[in-house]
Amino acid sequence: MRILNIALQAVGFVVLIGAVTIGTLRIQRSSADGATVVFPGGELVAGELHTGPEPDWSFTDEIFTIELQLNDPMATRRIFILESEGKIYVVSGYMKSFLGKLWKEWAFDADEGNDQGVLRVNNVRYPRQLVRIKEGDVLNGISAKLLAKYSGIPTPVSAAAIATARADIEDGNSWIFELAQR
Repeated sequence: MRILNIALQAVGFVVLIGAVTIGTLRIQRSSADGATVVFPGGELVAGELHTGPEPDWSFTDEIFTIELQLNDPMATRRIFILESEGKIYVVSGYMKSFLGKLWKEWAFDADEGNDQGVLRVNNVRYPRQLVRIKEGDVLNGISAKLLAKYSGIPTPVSAAAIATARADIEDGNSWIFELAQR
């Protein structure tokens, strides 16, 4: 019994150290310029602020993740980006899962009205408004791009695969936000 008691104390101590470490890192990152893969960051301040006409966003086909800051509360996430028909979109998957509800709070915030933010890509900041796309033919192009870029499905993507991905979006399992110019 004494060995079990010592073992449980040791496990509890290791768990406590891990929790304190993760909490400290999260708090420390909350004021940093930009996010890491694991922890959200603070306000995006580095980089040129874009003020001209919209660029040709097709260059994002070669970029896996970008930094996206929401303004209220001020927090930055590293997130997938894709371009379809000249517009850019971000994706938040697993929205109906327990993990998604914990990990993807930014998407819930954006959907509830915290839709003003800043996108940083290639050290250039772009003021954006997040507009959730729930339905419409635009989802066909978005689904095809999503499958080709992040799932490794060869192009042209089949109509059946596009229909499956689109149904996943329309059912609310994955959320798509257009990053509209503001």
